[in-house]
Amino acid sequence: MNDAIVVGAGPAGSAAAIGLARAGAKLLLLERTRETGDALCGGFLSWQTLARLKALGIDRAALGGQAVGRVRLFAGQRQSETALPGEAMGVSRRRLDGALQAAAVAAGAGFERGVHATALEGGAVQTRDGATLTAPALFLAAGKHGFRGFAREPADWQRADPVMGLRMRLPAHPSLDRLVGDAVELHLFDRGYAGLVRQEDGSGNLCLAVHKSRLDEAAGDPAVLLRRLGSDLPHLGERLAHADGSRAVDAIGHVPYGWRTANTASGLFRLGDQAGVIPSLAGEGMGLAFASAETAVAAWRHGRGDAAPAFQQRLAARMARPFALANLVWRMGENPRTSEIMTRMASLFPSLVRMISQATRIDPH
Repeated sequence: MNDAIVVGAGPAGSAAAIGLARAGAKLLLLERTRETGDALCGGFLSWQTLARLKALGIDRAALGGQAVGRVRLFAGQRQSETALPGEAMGVSRRRLDGALQAAAVAAGAGFERGVHATALEGGAVQTRDGATLTAPALFLAAGKHGFRGFAREPADWQRADPVMGLRMRLPAHPSLDRLVGDAVELHLFDRGYAGLVRQEDGSGNLCLAVHKSRLDEAAGDPAVLLRRLGSDLPHLGERLAHADGSRAVDAIGHVPYGWRTANTASGLFRLGDQAGVIPSLAGEGMGLAFASAETAVAAWRHGRGDAAPAFQQRLAARMARPFALANLVWRMGENPRTSEIMTRMASLFPSLVRMISQATRIDPH
């Protein structure tokens, strides 16, 4: 019998599997996809996240990602550029997830693909093909997608106008290298923002968090919305100039940014976006994945499945300040009246940007 089952082989699930296997657990890591794809979310690894990857045995040089040393803000007619507190990295989820999954298998984890978990009930995982898998400890790491029976309610102000996640790949091009370089960019606009970072092959990962009302104004078509944003925002338009218009824009609906939970059942550890969804402009989604996995493994080692409720409460408490600050910056950034003020302040006080960058990291200890 397995000591643990991990549902989801993204960063949080794979990191938990590595830690559990190294702790001597017999475990099974389940992934519903048959091949490692390029997931919609992620791509930016902060300096703290890179340190956690090193502790997991993932060689930074082998990832070969794009070094990121600066953050650049655009709002209206204003822009700012500030050095980050430490060197970060842009890397595709395909490469990151593949490296983590290989490390989990090397550590001794059992790994099964094409297994679609549909429910977690009474210490058992129910799969789409009718199988029931049991273990004393379950680790739920299913990412941003909802999981049946585990509702994630957005804040009241999001219910009337929910947030959508969009992603487009910008092909590698000399102009993208020149315009973006070693920066992570945030383009702020009414009811949304776009984040852009280059990845290991020189391509650009452009992710947007946009309220549904803004997408509705573009007839619900993400491609139309991007064309309009490119026309209205000259700096973003420059970066979109060489986009492949024939490629579909990836989308995920109703992302509950700012949600977090302190509740779970004994034997069930909720990780990553199943524990909390930090606003993505903070660039700490991957950090939360690894911090939650690290903390969950430490809790399991000391108390096995019985440690899950206390773990969830401690993690929620550690998320409180970073989430509150990220929510505040997000609300200011998507409001045209305050986004330009925020960008001007970033130009005048670069130390403030570095302080916010540090304060929105998740501390697992």
